Amino acid sequence: MQYYNQNTLIYFNGEFAKAHSAGVDLFGQSLHYGYGAFEGLRAYATHNGTRIFKAEEHFERLKNSCEAIGIDYHWNNQDLIEKTYKLLGLNNLRSAYIRPLVFSGSNMHLNADSESSLMIAAWEWGPYLGHNLLRVFTSSIERPTPKSFRIDAKVSGQYINSILATSEALKNGYDEALLLDQNGFVAQASSENLFIEKDYTIYTPPLSNIFPGITRQTVIDICQELNFDLVEKNLTIQDVHEADSAFLCGTAAEIIGIKEVDQIIYQEEWEHTIGASIQRKYKNLVLEQENYEVII
Repeated sequence: MQYYNQNTLIYFNGEFAKAHSAGVDLFGQSLHYGYGAFEGLRAYATHNGTRIFKAEEHFERLKNSCEAIGIDYHWNNQDLIEKTYKLLGLNNLRSAYIRPLVFSGSNMHLNADSESSLMIAAWEWGPYLGHNLLRVFTSSIERPTPKSFRIDAKVSGQYINSILATSEALKNGYDEALLLDQNGFVAQASSENLFIEKDYTIYTPPLSNIFPGITRQTVIDICQELNFDLVEKNLTIQDVHEADSAFLCGTAAEIIGIKEVDQIIYQEEWEHTIGASIQRKYKNLVLEQENYEVII
């Protein structure tokens, strides 16, 4: 897809500039070594106008990700949120995906560079994995271990792992991949968190070896609000195969149901699952619709 045209503006180092003329530092550490941090946010057209969902949480995580790997973060998050809203207006976007990126300066050494820049872009983008129920398979690619990398940081280089897993899934005719951790437990999908339903209880892997998604926490909050039983525990691939239903969640993908895992088809109709109820509640939440109906 085309992410920008001749008129698209981005926010770049304190100014609004044309995306096509911003330029790339060919000697930057981020380009050569993946030394950068990014975020993904969504803006929604609500009855209160264009609203960015959980903007404060996302920009705070961007700051924490930079600090986790030693990139200087010298911006005020409230100012960045205001600039992001202005960017949406300048590009005539009411609903959009938003991508802030912090990247380092020219440095071919492996020491942390002292300079950092920030870019914010936005474009129209539907749910990352579409609207249809997903076909998922267990990847041969393993989730990075917490001992080798700060897996709670949203760092550019880490997503090579996700690209490999996603490419493997698509090559084998699937929509998305599930990654196991170093102990053989199910961790997450390539860029989404996993929830399964079994006997009217929702299960999800614990935080130890997964990315602590903001959407994941939102799902947990929804379960508490609607009195759905939720358990965080290590899950085997057999647990996933024997579940009544399952779904993935993330800012880009939102909440999307799974049809099958490793060619094992879930027999429960998605619309009758707890996951579907959570999906409807989530949509009402991001659209700021207070009067919602939950059907189980």
